Amino acid sequence: MAWPGFKRHRTRMLVSTALVLLAVLHASGVWSLPFLHRWDEALYDLRLRLSMPRTLDERVVIIDIDEASLARQGQWPWRRAKVAALVRELTERQQVAALGLDVVFAEPDGSTGLLSLEQLARGELRDNRPFTDWLERAAPSLDGDRLLADALGQAPVALGYYLSSDRDARRSGALPAPWAQPDALPAGLLHWDGYGGNVPALTGAAQAAGFFNAVADPDGTVRAVPVLAGFDGALYESLALATLRLGLGRPPLRAEPLGAATGAPLQALRVGDGARQWRIPVDARGTALVPYRGHGGPKGGSFRYVSALDVLEGRLAAAELKGRWALLGFTAPGLMDLRTTPVAEVYPGVEIHANLISGMLDGRIAVRPDYAVGYEVSLLLLLGAALTLGLPWLSVGRTLALGLGLLAALLGLDSALYGLGGLAMPLATPLALVFAMLVLDMALGYFVESRAKRALARQFATYVPPELVQQMLRQPERYGMAARSEELTVMFCDLRGFTSLSESMEPQALQALLSEVLSHLTQVIQAHHGTVDKYIGDCVMAFWGAPVAMPDHARRAVDAALAILRSLPALNAEHARRGLPPVAVGIGLNTGVVSVGNMGSDLRRAYTVIGDAVNLAARLESLAGRYGVELIAAQATVDQAATACAWQELDRVRVKGRHQAVNIHTVRAATGEDDVALRDELAAWHRALALWRARRFAEFEPAIQALQARNANYCLYRLYAERLAFLLRSPPGPDWDGTTAFDVK
Repeated sequence: MAWPGFKRHRTRMLVSTALVLLAVLHASGVWSLPFLHRWDEALYDLRLRLSMPRTLDERVVIIDIDEASLARQGQWPWRRAKVAALVRELTERQQVAALGLDVVFAEPDGSTGLLSLEQLARGELRDNRPFTDWLERAAPSLDGDRLLADALGQAPVALGYYLSSDRDARRSGALPAPWAQPDALPAGLLHWDGYGGNVPALTGAAQAAGFFNAVADPDGTVRAVPVLAGFDGALYESLALATLRLGLGRPPLRAEPLGAATGAPLQALRVGDGARQWRIPVDARGTALVPYRGHGGPKGGSFRYVSALDVLEGRLAAAELKGRWALLGFTAPGLMDLRTTPVAEVYPGVEIHANLISGMLDGRIAVRPDYAVGYEVSLLLLLGAALTLGLPWLSVGRTLALGLGLLAALLGLDSALYGLGGLAMPLATPLALVFAMLVLDMALGYFVESRAKRALARQFATYVPPELVQQMLRQPERYGMAARSEELTVMFCDLRGFTSLSESMEPQALQALLSEVLSHLTQVIQAHHGTVDKYIGDCVMAFWGAPVAMPDHARRAVDAALAILRSLPALNAEHARRGLPPVAVGIGLNTGVVSVGNMGSDLRRAYTVIGDAVNLAARLESLAGRYGVELIAAQATVDQAATACAWQELDRVRVKGRHQAVNIHTVRAATGEDDVALRDELAAWHRALALWRARRFAEFEPAIQALQARNANYCLYRLYAERLAFLLRSPPGPDWDGTTAFDVK
């Protein structure tokens, strides 16, 4: 059996399912939608900016080769002797914990080496002039590479280099020893086939080294950088990681793979052991999301920037930078070390390393875990199922409330995962799915509902009063044309004497009169919320209780019948004024279970009712003239009408085509219109009818005569007087029970 409502909402549910499938394909990587990737990146950037601490980290300082330094000390590259002096000042006098050099010394210095390192160390040639002035004059006579190598060998300094991949796999300079050389590189790890290293003398002298590669996303933004990379089957650490370890006393570094299999992808790195260790979450590529602290640059407020000129000229107090991690880098625009990041379009590359060191120390590096795809797919399926099955049955207001609630829940869940768990989970696709499903559902709902409402209005407008049509349009899914069994009250209202009218009137005049009378009857029926079924010549067929359910359908039908009868005097007065003949009606009412819905053939259908209860109503209408009354209602209608009308039982009849007998009644007076005389008459009739059915004809005769004397013009009493005379001449058989059988319609 089909799920109720599925057929009606099938289009909306299929479209929603297609959206969910499309979102799942994107999330699982089967079919990529670039705009969702871009939106995810934008959402990550927004989330990062909103969560930045924007505070100064005193532990990390940046030694800035800025424009002032270049203006005073000359353009880069500086002589190695000058760099050596800078290194010694930072490591010996300032006592930094570690110094990372975000530069590459790819070519030999080219100095002659006439002066000894011992002489320089003893300061014998400084001649009491500022050291930098002396260095400028003495530099051509110094072996700069030997000076810098000696400085590196005696200090906690990490050299920088870069890895590369191109067609030629070019390699220059020397690489440091790898951190590890496993049997197999972790699956998915970034690896290169070329490098640009420092001159061998410097590489060999340095205590540590690390690559400073940044991996930009397709939009050119640096959101993550590798902290571990592969080259020639070996593993190398980044400059930030090498500098961090150097400042911590070079604790052990361990890889934390995702599983025990050889070559399993990475999920984290661990620095240190025991109680003193730091966990650095990474993805399978070995990259870590950069935990940016602020907008970057000397005025960004995240790290202290110290001009290299101030260091060289000795302007800092001794040990002013003691115990800090220092990074040597550039902010001068001409040196091309400015990057685009989520927090600023122009961001010093050296500060990216500073953010990594700060985040590693604090454990503040977020990660997109390996199960992010499964999380996203599961979330999409959950959201999709809820919205697909729920939205078609909600009103516009509830749809908007649900959508806003889900969007708020998604944002809250994402914020909690990021803020509390450091998990940068995908967000764009779930948000896009909810938004797209809401928009499309409301759009489709509007067009589908509008179409359904228009169809419903077209189907029922000629049957049902306008106010009921409006009620149906508010919930069109509750109403349909499919046949069903319902208990209804059916009315047949026929014009009396129409045959004689048709013989005496011109066809056009007769048509106009019939149209006017039927329109009048229809208006009264619809005013009492009846559904006009059809016009059968001069007869109107109507019913109550469908398509809109009415618990009081019998009462409404009786009220409509009485309203028709009350309206006839005014209608006939208008006809008399216009020279038209008067009209009279006969009405039959019955209540029972019928089949209601769209009936007919493939060529022509109509919304109608069929069944035994309908046939009985038609027979009762034809009997009204025989009993001299305008209205006959079956016992079921009288019982359910629950009105205070003055009902009079007419007879127990068995109509043609029906074996079961039914008691029939008429209304002698509407509610509040009866009087004592009428009540006495009805009581006398009730007693007389009981005598009749008890075959006590001798007692019935004076009773009916008294009723005739009381109301000589009432056809019912005359009819029973005639029946009595017949039965007295021809007594009935033993099975007679007072039921009157009619063999004709």
